[in-house]
Amino acid sequence: MATKQLLSLARRSRKPSYSFTAARSSSSAASPLAAAESKEISPPPPTAMIYDRLALAVKSKLQKLENPDPRFLKYGSPHPTVTSHTHILSSPETKITTLPNGLRVATESTLSSHTATVGVWIDAGSRFETEETNGTAHFLEHMIFKGTEKRSARELEEEIENMGGHLNAYTSREQTTYYAKVMDKDVFKALDILADILQNSKFEEHRISRERDVILREMEEYTPLGRTILGPADNIRTITKEHLQSYIQTHYTAPRMVIAASGAVKHEEIVDQVKKLFTKLSSDPTTGSQLVMNEPATFTGSEVRMINDDVPLAQFAVAFEGASWTDPDSIALMVMQAMLGSWSKNAGGGKHMGSELAQRVGINEIAESMMAFNTNYKDTGLFGVYAVAKPDCLDDLAYAIMYETTKLAYRVSEADVIRARNQLKSSLMLHIDGTSPVAEDIGRQLLTYGRRIPFAELFARIDAVDPSTVKRVANRFIYDRDVAIAAMGPIQGLRDYNWFRRRTYWNRY
Repeated sequence: MATKQLLSLARRSRKPSYSFTAARSSSSAASPLAAAESKEISPPPPTAMIYDRLALAVKSKLQKLENPDPRFLKYGSPHPTVTSHTHILSSPETKITTLPNGLRVATESTLSSHTATVGVWIDAGSRFETEETNGTAHFLEHMIFKGTEKRSARELEEEIENMGGHLNAYTSREQTTYYAKVMDKDVFKALDILADILQNSKFEEHRISRERDVILREMEEYTPLGRTILGPADNIRTITKEHLQSYIQTHYTAPRMVIAASGAVKHEEIVDQVKKLFTKLSSDPTTGSQLVMNEPATFTGSEVRMINDDVPLAQFAVAFEGASWTDPDSIALMVMQAMLGSWSKNAGGGKHMGSELAQRVGINEIAESMMAFNTNYKDTGLFGVYAVAKPDCLDDLAYAIMYETTKLAYRVSEADVIRARNQLKSSLMLHIDGTSPVAEDIGRQLLTYGRRIPFAELFARIDAVDPSTVKRVANRFIYDRDVAIAAMGPIQGLRDYNWFRRRTYWNRY
């Protein structure tokens, strides 16, 4: 049977060989491409064995694959490449250009808008200070608006006022930001002002002395715990022009800066202006992440108590070590923060709120306000609850907070997770309503993630969090973990550290 099949296959393969040759010869005169193919792929001779014929047929197909018609490669390539789908997932698209010195320019255009926000986001904050220089980053934020080589402080203020713009800045533990919100016709002027204050500030001695007094008065309104953004009073009294210039040279470098703009802006125009204006920045390649690796954060279970019976309400916070920006579980912690929720006596709400912690607090009236928080940093984070209450409610309030927080590691319902996911997505969308929040979102994400995460991707990650994910993440960060407690006011009724520590797990008998 096998011999008959081979003979019939040989007869079938032999017959087309003559017609194949004829067809090739007749078409070669009409088409140069066909002529080229006839040279490359010639039919096997009639005397060739069937296995040789099959091998030659396979070989001819491989030759076609290796030397395809170039017309089919006009819009594609046979070689796989990494493709970004950000422009499909993002609407509108966030365009990013990295200049030769490492400075990144990112924009999101909304051409229907008549206003725009443009700013500089810098990967530098109080975390990168030492004991001796603590407070320099915040001091610099005050001084940067006090005059440049071509603009006095008065001229700077008048220029912003005359265009009806808004110029502002803020300093955090890991980031510093300077931004301006202006009309669409004044975007280039705002960029020029930002470039001027960041590269040409004079730091006059009499203005340094004046701002020193302003910051010292500002410090009287705060209660410091640890190394603060404002810095200690002794450092504020000794900061000089050289300290400020050294901080700029060390930390205000091009690779650690992002120029972000949103609203009535065009990406190419912003890039061209940045190339012209930001020419004096240092190109030091050292990144903030490298500095963090040299001095990583260490979470230590501890408590700080400041008793003050002269104030009517007690304040305290209980925190666990959380996740960094890039930790895979950071999204789950965001959902868990929404599950714990927040509550305020002035805002109403109570037994009908979704958060069971808010229900306990509202129904039993054991707090004036409470709020779950989830703070992310480059290599660590803080997750916990902050509350304000009367002195005689501290015991019940502490129990409710620890019970509902630890419960996340044991018992989680599908309805609570879905509700928290919906609340989280809504709050994220409401947060970027306006050109300034969008620019802030772009600058922050480029500094923390190295890219801007599209909302389609972010929402998919949020929707992937289910009850089993919440329990797993709670076992990682909450179950039998150390806590940090900070309390001030009339706090004699607040339980001690060991009481909180024992309630990070449930005893089962």
